[in-house]
Order: sequence, then C-alpha cells, then structure tokens
Amino acid sequence: MVKEPASPVKDANYDLIHALQMSLEQIWRLETYIADADARGDAELANWFRKMQENNRKAGEQGKQMLAGRIQRGNG
Repeated sequence: MVKEPASPVKDANYDLIHALQMSLEQIWRLETYIADADARGDAELANWFRKMQENNRKAGEQGKQMLAGRIQRGNG
C-alpha cells in the first residue's frame, strides 16, 4: 500500500477542503459512469452509481456547511 505524503499545509481546515473537493469531483465523475451503464442497459449498475452520487451530494453539502461555519467563526 502506497502511503500519501503528509499534508503540505498544517491548517485545521485543509483536510476538510480536500475531502470536500474529492466529494464534489466524484459527483461529476459518476455522471459518466451512470451514462455508460444506461447506454449498456445496465439499470442495476446505473442505480448503484446514482446512490453513490447522492451520498457524495449529501457529504458535499455537509462539508460546505461545515466549512462556511468555520469561516464565519474565524476558524478558517
């Protein structure tokens, strides 16, 4: 297993921002996977990707709210 290097920034919100970015990118990426599964007629796989996408949307919204709150409190 390859270990990623330590965070280049020791800011309390760096990991939050990075995780938020990854979650939002995954929403976009899953659009392609859903379209591919739909094009093949694989409804089971397309629906599974949609569930994953919805989970990422929820996590993204939670992350955005958390980040906004931290910025407003001056912790960002």
